[in-house]
Amino acid sequence: MNQKFLDFMAKYHGKKIAVAVSGGVDSVCLLCWLKEIGADIVCLHVNHGLRAAADTESEYVRDLCAKLNVPCEIFRWSGDKPTTGIEAAARLARYKFMTDYCHAHGIEYLAVAHQADDQIETFLMNLARGSGLYGLAAMRGESVRDGIKIIRPLLGIYRQELRAWCDENHVKYFIDEMNDDTKYTRVKIRKNRHLLDEKLGISDARILLAIENLARTRRVLDDNVAELVSAVQCRGGAMFTDSFLFDQGAEIRLKFLGTLIQTIGGNYYQPRLESLTRALNQLMHDTQFTLGHCTIRRLRGQILIVPEGNKTSFRKRHGK
Repeated sequence: MNQKFLDFMAKYHGKKIAVAVSGGVDSVCLLCWLKEIGADIVCLHVNHGLRAAADTESEYVRDLCAKLNVPCEIFRWSGDKPTTGIEAAARLARYKFMTDYCHAHGIEYLAVAHQADDQIETFLMNLARGSGLYGLAAMRGESVRDGIKIIRPLLGIYRQELRAWCDENHVKYFIDEMNDDTKYTRVKIRKNRHLLDEKLGISDARILLAIENLARTRRVLDDNVAELVSAVQCRGGAMFTDSFLFDQGAEIRLKFLGTLIQTIGGNYYQPRLESLTRALNQLMHDTQFTLGHCTIRRLRGQILIVPEGNKTSFRKRHGK
């Protein structure tokens, strides 16, 4: 068992934790390691019904949990499925099932099995998109989704080690055929990222080090932005002067605006960098537009952000 995993989990000793288990090697290994350290866990598995092996995998997860003496809850994603964006829709459905279960059973923590290879691939995907600091800092070891704390104990551990542990301990796992489908950007990166090391000397370890350095800077910015957001919130939205916004550094300005839109609009994600950049350019003059389920208005040096459909009056907005 990896020491990085043990160090990460030390702070969660004695906590009730839900574990997202798909049946793949990463999540199966996470489940077994959590059981081995004596964590108080419940397994959550979502059958999306999208692949022929889905029912077989669900049965295996149930049987593995019975063998490990771990409670197991299996959800089925039924009903109509979208014809486009199926991956994103499946991810949203999966998290909705699991966070709803956590709320219903008083569980504060949900462990997911993203590991070091996922982290590197996320960094490279965001690099290809031209992402800023927040995208390049990749996934957080701890985050919050729908009021539940998401923890990622495997982010510093490579899939190869997880697979080796399962093989050595004769623990079965399933391989998703989509992992070899090069029509997906992540798969293309996975199959070719070795060239960065072979051709340019940019190793996986160096990429992870860069991500850690960026993540430290992100944490400092998060603290600064949280203070700014708290200072401008008012009844039904946020209001502040144009100088309050534009006197901030460029990165803080983007994150401040993105956080307000995310919070007021009730979104899980913030708008993309190009959308925020465009919004900032519009806010240099009197304007009104919508973004992220928000209406954003500037008038004579005052900026107001409210949920889309709400009144955009600057009067009576000063109460918290």
